[in-house]
Amino acid sequence: MRFKSIVIFSLLIVSLVFTGCGTGGKPFDEVNFENIVNGSTTQKEVETMFGMPFKKGIQNGKEMWIYEYNKYRAIGKDTSKDMVIVFDESGVVKSHKFMTSQPASSSATQ
Repeated sequence: MRFKSIVIFSLLIVSLVFTGCGTGGKPFDEVNFENIVNGSTTQKEVETMFGMPFKKGIQNGKEMWIYEYNKYRAIGKDTSKDMVIVFDESGVVKSHKFMTSQPASSSATQ
C-alpha cells in the first residue's frame, strides 16, 4: 500500500512539473531588429521581417505593432521578449524598441 502511495505521489509531482510550463504571445525572430530604421522602414518591410504582430494598437494617435513571446516554467527562469514598433501616418517606422529578460547580445532600444 505504501509503495502505491509513493508511485501516485511521484506521478503527481511529475505531472505538475510538465503542466507547470506554458507560453504566451507569438514566437518571433528578433535578429532583424537592427535592420529597422526610424523614418525609413515601412509597415510592409516590418511584416516581411517579423510576420504579423501579436497585437496592434494606437499610441498618441499613431499605429503601434507589438510582437511578444513569453515562456513560463515551473522550474527555472521565465523568459520574455517584446518588440514595440510605432508608425507615422504614412506607415513608416517612427520609433521602435526591443526588450527581453535575457542578456542582450548587441540589440539596443531606440
